[in-house]
Amino acid sequence: LDFQLDPVRTEVRAILQVKRNGDHRRPMRLDGDGLTPTEIWVDGQPSAWKMDDGQLVVRLSGNEHRIETVVAIAPETNTALMGLYGSSGMLCTQCEAQGFRRITFFPDRPDVLSRYSVRMEADAARYPVLLSNGNCVDSGKADNNRHWAHWQDPFPKPCYLFALVAGDLAANRDSFTTMSGKKVSLAIWVREPDLAKTAHAMDALKAAMAWDERVYGREYDLDQ
Repeated sequence: LDFQLDPVRTEVRAILQVKRNGDHRRPMRLDGDGLTPTEIWVDGQPSAWKMDDGQLVVRLSGNEHRIETVVAIAPETNTALMGLYGSSGMLCTQCEAQGFRRITFFPDRPDVLSRYSVRMEADAARYPVLLSNGNCVDSGKADNNRHWAHWQDPFPKPCYLFALVAGDLAANRDSFTTMSGKKVSLAIWVREPDLAKTAHAMDALKAAMAWDERVYGREYDLDQ
């Protein structure tokens, strides 16, 4: 996923690596809610497509393909508060239960698990913090006073667990050392005036991670 974030017009470019499941010739059907594609590509070539009751329908000839879609959405006017929306100067997502289909075309079902690689670009002054699932693996400056961050989540998950936040936030930072000795970076992100209210949240986070280890032998598996 590549997000060119803007409250008025956010462009979302999605690349799906898909493999046909079973012996059938049915087309690929991707869920969408209020979306209109501006570009559809299959294996690097412009592709024919149609809309059918909110779904994007793309016919695929082979068993494995690379599908690329581009849509433009307007977070500022998204009053449903599902998908990507503006809130108190921030951009946030709410994808449970079916909000992800308001962000991009996707097989929006809880049994479809995917690994997410997310690049976000936004105005550096307005949105200095860019957050998503997994680990932040890279970041940098872009043109026109913008900046970007690249997050990767190595573990498959349903799209209703996708999360993105862009805003002017401060972090209460700490760390947790797992039972194997790995140090995990922790951060509770809030508006600056609320930092003093986050001590209990941090204590609860560390207590929960310790409880997972003590009761289930489950060690936290990301770096952040």
